[in-house]
Amino acid sequence: MSRTKLTYAQKNCIASAGKLMQQLSMIQPGSRIGVAVSGGVDSLTLLEVLLHRQRILPFRIELMALSLNPGFDPEAHKHVARFAIEKGVAVHTELTDHGLEAHSDRNRKNSACFLCSKRRRTRLFELCRDYDLTHLAFGHNADDLVSTFFMNLFQGGRVETLSPIESFFDGRLMVIRPLLWLEKCIIKRAARKWALPVEENPCPSAATSNRTRTFEWFCKECGNDARKKNNVLNALRRSALDHTIDLHY
Repeated sequence: MSRTKLTYAQKNCIASAGKLMQQLSMIQPGSRIGVAVSGGVDSLTLLEVLLHRQRILPFRIELMALSLNPGFDPEAHKHVARFAIEKGVAVHTELTDHGLEAHSDRNRKNSACFLCSKRRRTRLFELCRDYDLTHLAFGHNADDLVSTFFMNLFQGGRVETLSPIESFFDGRLMVIRPLLWLEKCIIKRAARKWALPVEENPCPSAATSNRTRTFEWFCKECGNDARKKNNVLNALRRSALDHTIDLHY
């Protein structure tokens, strides 16, 4: 692992994730963490950040990259495998038809994103069981925190957003989101400095998904007023943190 001096963005990613992980006791000695790595900027940054945290933690944890190719580009998962192997991380890659099925005529009841995400998560849960993993880490960020809140509010009438940590299967698996407080612009800057092998998302719905449109609406509403955006982000961070603490502690 490189010992070169870290930039502000890189330090911010490592410190923010570390603080959130410590604050919520996300991991413990002996934790076996499956990292969902799609090959995009968020998930690759997450893996890089967890590698840095692994090096400085006072106890031992294990990391394993889990990469499910949705089927649009049969070769897309191979760069994830190469990256993980170069970093000394165990990796499971798998070519699926999740994306193709979700965008086919057979899917008439759900949105493509909903079905693809559901099938992907189900398979990730199965892999965590098969590899005896205690945690599943996702690369969701603060932009996703905002988008999820407004999507739930507008479409479901629920005041609810992503949680930094969630328990599944009677506590046998913990889903964690160490990057949840970080804005995507910071993650992108850090990824560029780490020279992560980020590839374009081949999904035909990537630029037009409901999540993307919702965040674009939010940015438009905030305009050039950074205070508005920060106020919303800080409110959602506090709400998500309070809800998580009340739920798990």
